[in-house]
Amino acid sequence: MAAIPTPAGTKTPMTSEERKVIFASSLGTVFEWYDFYLYGSLAAIIGKQFFSGLNETSQFIFALLAFASGFAVRPFGAIVFGRIGDLVGRKYTFLVTILIMGASTFGVGLLPSYASWGMAAPIILISLRLLQGLALGGEYGGAATYVAEHAPQGKRGAFTSWIQTTATMGLFLSLLVILGVRTFVGEEDFASWGWRIPFIVSILLLGVSLWIRLTLNESPTFKKMKAEGKGSKAPLTEAFGEWKNLKLVILALVGLTAGQAVVWYTGQFYALFFLTQTLKVDAFTANLMIAAALLIGTGFFVVFGTLSDKIGRKPIIMAGCLIAALTYFPIFKAITHYANPALESAQEKSPVTVISDPSICHFQFEFFANPNKPNYASSCDVATSALAKASVSYTVQTAPAGTVAVVKIGDKSIESFDGIPLEAAAFKAKNAELGKTLGGAIKEAGYPAKADPSQINKVMVVVLLTILVLYVTMVYGPIAAMLVEMFPTRIRYTSMSLPYHIGNGWFGGFLPTIAFALVASNGNIYHGLWYPIIVAALTFVIGMIFIKETKDVDIQDM
Repeated sequence: MAAIPTPAGTKTPMTSEERKVIFASSLGTVFEWYDFYLYGSLAAIIGKQFFSGLNETSQFIFALLAFASGFAVRPFGAIVFGRIGDLVGRKYTFLVTILIMGASTFGVGLLPSYASWGMAAPIILISLRLLQGLALGGEYGGAATYVAEHAPQGKRGAFTSWIQTTATMGLFLSLLVILGVRTFVGEEDFASWGWRIPFIVSILLLGVSLWIRLTLNESPTFKKMKAEGKGSKAPLTEAFGEWKNLKLVILALVGLTAGQAVVWYTGQFYALFFLTQTLKVDAFTANLMIAAALLIGTGFFVVFGTLSDKIGRKPIIMAGCLIAALTYFPIFKAITHYANPALESAQEKSPVTVISDPSICHFQFEFFANPNKPNYASSCDVATSALAKASVSYTVQTAPAGTVAVVKIGDKSIESFDGIPLEAAAFKAKNAELGKTLGGAIKEAGYPAKADPSQINKVMVVVLLTILVLYVTMVYGPIAAMLVEMFPTRIRYTSMSLPYHIGNGWFGGFLPTIAFALVASNGNIYHGLWYPIIVAALTFVIGMIFIKETKDVDIQDM
């Protein structure tokens, strides 16, 4: 690693111990994020493997929910392992977290599918995802705190920014492994069994990570605190039971990490889902373009982390939230233009309208779906479900009560059917007939079944994806240093981990599921963007008013 400029403008090279701390902490976290992201990148395949008892749309939604379940428990992991980290030490805590993470990921690779084990398969899958989430909840706070407590004053942003690169590098590594295996075994075998290989080989990464971390020493700040007898005997009570500390935790959540999280997940995961599920770009091409954008943009985590040592953490994070909120709509519309121009053209030339009684149009979220007949079988639900599967935007026009829904595509009108009174077999036949009729009309109107590879402007798509990644680096690069600087040493691990993982685990982790549900309910393929825009805008307002700059805080004396 190169020498990092100090605030005074001189250059002081890192010591060998500092390099070792950053490298070991970052590398272990890269491997941990690799494990965690494999699932997200393979959500569509995993949906078919473990939720094959559901219809195609429900398979994907449940796969996303299983992915999100790992995020849901991250705050609990932060509480459990944060407390241990503040009582026992940083080093030993994140040794445990990486061991749990690696073992859980390896288990996913060996788990039989729904076809072999029935309902036991998805239940065990979700259990392993919960273990991954708990482990990750304890990992980040330990690694960030450990590196920050080794960093000299005036270099914490630069040092901790290397930790911030690990999530993107882990995703990048997972995409590379997936692409490599996919190419080697072929698409058919990959969908059947090859998808397991990236999970299974993670056991090798676990071994390397454990070996490296075992060579580290405990944080000097933590050892000094322990030697002086200043450690907290009840970090949870002190962090969340005393208002002066709890207030900081709440502000860190709503004024920093919530906005940072939605910008991060929009720029990486939602962008990938948008390309593959909405624009129907083939998975190989979409992953390749995302990987290219990550490769170009990842270095800016360190750029913005280092810059935050000079101008402050707050201005960079707030600017990232604001710019993202203002530009998401034009950027995603531009991605559609360059990735699937035929879809964009069809939406403009042949708008689709569903004419229906609004009382029979529902928010279609099914916990238990019959693949032959869904729970939502009104004429409106049948029509909108078919359009959503085809990635066709539509508007709903009010019709009198009792009217059977009609889909208008250009100058064609296609009547839906009321499936509620029908038996499953009759419904399946009628739905297939309607699907065929709608499919023909959609195709005739110019709506493509999938993106034409020859029409994808890969350069421009990568440019747009890189812009999204740059937003991620702005909000994420400086945030570890800022969270560390907000809390005293005796409760630092616990206090910084909880708002980080509520923000990233809940606000960010549920983003793909919420966004896709919003799209399905509204009919506009861009409607899901309102979720990250509103959250990022709220974080900008609250952060600008209530969050104080922290770059000059001396954490050794806290």
